Amino acid sequence: METIQESVPDKSVPVEPIVASSMSATPVPARLSLPPKGACWYCEKPLDSVRRFCGKSCADSFDEEAEYNR
Repeated sequence: METIQESVPDKSVPVEPIVASSMSATPVPARLSLPPKGACWYCEKPLDSVRRFCGKSCADSFDEEAEYNR
């Protein structure tokens, strides 16, 4: 059992506030930081100047490979 003094927090020691971004449960996928380049980042299939991947399978494969190469 601890004494009362041990259970009362010491006010002279600064406590860092909890930042909401540090508590994020899911990491941001690497693919969101990629700029569109006119072709799929995974299979190089030609695309318009807005899209990054030709489909969900290529996007998922890119994420899987990025996680593996960390």
